[in-house]
Amino acid sequence: MGTPAAPLYSILTFGHHENTNILNYFRSNLLFYKRYIDDIFGIWIDNPQNNWENFKAKLDEFGDLRWNVVDLSNTTTFLDLELSIYNHKIYSKTYQKPLNLYLYIPPHSAHPKSCFKGFITGELLCYWRQNTNKDDYLQITSLFIQRLLQRGHSLEDILPLIQSVTSYIDNLNKKPHTETNTSNNNNALYIHWKHHPNDINKKTIRSLYNNTLQGKDSFEHMQIAVSRPHNLQDLLCHTKLPILPDSNVSNILTKINSDHNTI
Repeated sequence: MGTPAAPLYSILTFGHHENTNILNYFRSNLLFYKRYIDDIFGIWIDNPQNNWENFKAKLDEFGDLRWNVVDLSNTTTFLDLELSIYNHKIYSKTYQKPLNLYLYIPPHSAHPKSCFKGFITGELLCYWRQNTNKDDYLQITSLFIQRLLQRGHSLEDILPLIQSVTSYIDNLNKKPHTETNTSNNNNALYIHWKHHPNDINKKTIRSLYNNTLQGKDSFEHMQIAVSRPHNLQDLLCHTKLPILPDSNVSNILTKINSDHNTI
């Protein structure tokens, strides 16, 4: 790990070992098997031919890689879910790591207000879908509000957003699922706007467009794309390496071939 290509490389290389030496050999034991990079979740059925110890040994046959395998149980965690089998049903619950710092957007941040609203909407929707039991959803939502308060947000600002999201979730449960009709984005007017807390907001821009150009131009609708300006992180934390002279790929390959011919 440490480079962008490392996860993809690990997925491909272990995937080959997985398909050729694990899944075919233990197909009768694995009622369900899914892997995300280095996290595996499955439902195991033991039999006299292949037991659990053989499966764990087979996982570790791939180079120097060693897997941390938990004991067989009716309850386990996979990524951000705690999954349990009870009375022939699968129940899910939100799982959060003990070392999670919950560094949510603070109230004095220069983010657009819609960004914070979208964050709360996304979190609560995720909690609603993850928790089978209503009590678990209420508990994780209560913890979420407490963590927002610890980040400096006020209860007066949070509660209206929470109530708005809960109403939205209720409407989702009542409406039948239908395919969303999307308009033709090829005939849309796009306005790119860099956000600033003291600048004109999206609502005002849309109102100006509706009162002046809407219906008089050739566009079906208007989309406002808001981007963030440069911040301190961009100035202090450079992620791009400096471009050195004669450092492109073709020059490097030429030098490697030259050195190889010399040897």
